[in-house]
Amino acid sequence: MAARAVLVTPLSGPLARFGKAGASALALWAERSGVNLEVIDAHPSAASAIRAAEASRPDVVFGPYGSGPALAAAAASKGVVWNHGGATARLARPAYPGVVNVESPANRYLAAVLETLAADGIGEGSEVVIIHVDTGFGREVAEGAAVAARRLGLLWRSVTFRPGRARDVLAQVPAGDVLLSAGSFDDDVAIAQWASERRWRAVGLVAAGVDELRHAIGDRVEGLYGPCQWFDDRTDDPADGPNSEWFSHCYRDANVTEPPYPAAAAFAAGVIWQRCVKEARTVESLPVRAASQRLDTTTLFGRFRVDPVTGVQTGHQIRVVQWRGGQRVLVDRPLHRT
Repeated sequence: MAARAVLVTPLSGPLARFGKAGASALALWAERSGVNLEVIDAHPSAASAIRAAEASRPDVVFGPYGSGPALAAAAASKGVVWNHGGATARLARPAYPGVVNVESPANRYLAAVLETLAADGIGEGSEVVIIHVDTGFGREVAEGAAVAARRLGLLWRSVTFRPGRARDVLAQVPAGDVLLSAGSFDDDVAIAQWASERRWRAVGLVAAGVDELRHAIGDRVEGLYGPCQWFDDRTDDPADGPNSEWFSHCYRDANVTEPPYPAAAAFAAGVIWQRCVKEARTVESLPVRAASQRLDTTTLFGRFRVDPVTGVQTGHQIRVVQWRGGQRVLVDRPLHRT
């Protein structure tokens, strides 16, 4: 009998675009793997959706796109949730023992940008200004950047703003060498447009990691740095599952668009679950989760390895891009973690 999977993710509401992308990608995995997949809308209540999903007693539950929905789903779950869409270190043990994390947490986003800039010559004593939205996501990204700044010998200051109100604080932003921003997409657009009128040695924004920013601000995207969970450079050779070229081709055929990173993360979650089923020799959720804690492998999404104590993803790396000639170009120097 075919395994049964349920994906709980936003199909409506403000996060629907990426929720639907993940659903389409996981459907590709399910078709390829012979798994029966059901998709439930996580909007407006991820908690209610996860309870409905678990009531049908599926073999595996995949959680939603978005840190907020992912946290709500994990808090309401009575079983195991495979988290490929909530990029947060808060989904960790002991508070969330049933979560299997696939993505890097958000505290690595702007930290990775700073590490790249330091490797390229931003020296000790340089001044970093961090602008961030006052939400769990914004605080987590900013805290990660601050920790990295201290470790790299950089001076840092931060400016906080309420959701959707980035423009209100721009006059209060001090001068510095590096500007980093962690807001909503619209907030980052406003900050990018403002920053283009100022002199900074480097500007890094969470939104600069995705292609959509170019559509929003045009040529002003040039030179910006951004973090990304996944970059399809067609050079991967994963130990488990198909490579990025195969995945991108199939996703384009199904959606007539390039796959965004939440799609790659969702597909990878299915591949990793399948590998863990093989290791555990059962689809029972607890042995499969236990297998995930021991697994060290690669998929088209990159490396998978979780911290044995916290369950936070540590193998996967945030990539760093810079906009050059209207294109995102990889500029990081990947770490070789053990």
